Amino acid sequence: MIDIDDNLKPSDFESAIARMWQASAAKILAIDEQFPAGAGSPVFTRQGRYTARGWTEWTQGFAYGSAILQFDATGDEKFLSLGRDRTVERMAGHVSHTGVHDHGFNNVSTYGNLRRLMLEGRITRDVSELSFYELALKVSGAVQAARWTDLGDGAGYIYSFNGPHSLFADTIRSCRSLAMGHLLGHVLMGEQDRPISLLGRLVSHARTTAKFNVWYGEGRDHYDLRGRVAHESIFNLNDRSYRCPSSQQGYSPFSTWTRGLAWIMLGYPEELEFLEHRTDADLEPFGGRAEVEAMMLRAARATCDFYIDQTPTDGIPYWDTGAPNLHRLSDYLHRPADPFNEHEPVDSSAAAIAAQGLLRLGDYLSRRGDSSGGRRYTQAGLTVTRRLLEYPYLSTRPDHQGLLLHSVYHRPNGWDFVPPGRYVPCDESSMWGDYHLRELALYVGRQARGLMPYRFFGPAAQ
Repeated sequence: MIDIDDNLKPSDFESAIARMWQASAAKILAIDEQFPAGAGSPVFTRQGRYTARGWTEWTQGFAYGSAILQFDATGDEKFLSLGRDRTVERMAGHVSHTGVHDHGFNNVSTYGNLRRLMLEGRITRDVSELSFYELALKVSGAVQAARWTDLGDGAGYIYSFNGPHSLFADTIRSCRSLAMGHLLGHVLMGEQDRPISLLGRLVSHARTTAKFNVWYGEGRDHYDLRGRVAHESIFNLNDRSYRCPSSQQGYSPFSTWTRGLAWIMLGYPEELEFLEHRTDADLEPFGGRAEVEAMMLRAARATCDFYIDQTPTDGIPYWDTGAPNLHRLSDYLHRPADPFNEHEPVDSSAAAIAAQGLLRLGDYLSRRGDSSGGRRYTQAGLTVTRRLLEYPYLSTRPDHQGLLLHSVYHRPNGWDFVPPGRYVPCDESSMWGDYHLRELALYVGRQARGLMPYRFFGPAAQ
């Protein structure tokens, strides 16, 4: 269980965050030099150097988005130029990509961040340039919404790259692309010119995910533990019925892959922030504000509570809560995680994603009058953040291209590098881990300086 430090404040992190951005700069430039156009996307490191993995190119937006975040935090114009130029040159294919559930990762991290900076007044407002970003986001949201499995009676979900039977936990954060499209007044046009609401599909996907990928301790199955998450839910497309949990990257369907848990933890609070700027009339066709917000908040609180309870004291999780050799690490939940142990790897990328989810949920609850609940999640998020910004997780080594060490990608497939003389992966980085550490640092850094909150949709959901 996380040993929550109730005394931490965002301002306590200013020097650590500055150190992180200093280390980050050279790494972004080195990675960009190593991956010219056509070289694939950087995915994870082997012995400190980024490598590509042609499964899907879901990390390219994180690479260029990292440069945009670097500019956001430091004001260094060369990173704005890098991020903007690479977005224009190389991201168009992601906008119209019909084969993946990753639009919120690739396109909101690039086109979305550039639009946000323009609306915040951080970069010169240019009507044509803004329209370009917004057109990309409109198309991305509609294309993502079109990847749809209809369960009947208004229910459904954005299906994963595994096919129409497959609902991934990850995709809840990709719903940001639908939110952006709806915000910009766009719809998906279906057969016979039927307009399909992007907000409606966002809410329906969120509802299906909350119902089938999250457990609430209500006896749904023998392994029902409140806040447990299945990476994947499987449906029978013949009769549109739910069949079973599954997992692509976790240990089993009945344990919790912690990065999948983290996507849920962050996805719902972000969408709750977005819904604060929608009118009641906007939400009425899809269940109404009270029902929609209650559904999202229930999933967010259950998963954040599970993370706090099922994570070692310093807030860094092992890669799966049911990993088969955790029993060899006796009493592992009552001491800090050990990334150099001989039995199971930790996943620092899950911690970077989860920390932001905890902080956003804490802020959301505090603003709505739940000061005690809000404080608990906020302090838990800051506790995790502190650990990520220090040894052995933050990499300041110039010979290592990764920023956040001890991330894992696909443990079941054996894709992660195991150093000589060790038994499990360690000391390596992932592009999503690095990006989300930067995003976390930007979020906390803005709080520390009393600046405008970092929201994916910009300064206001206009």
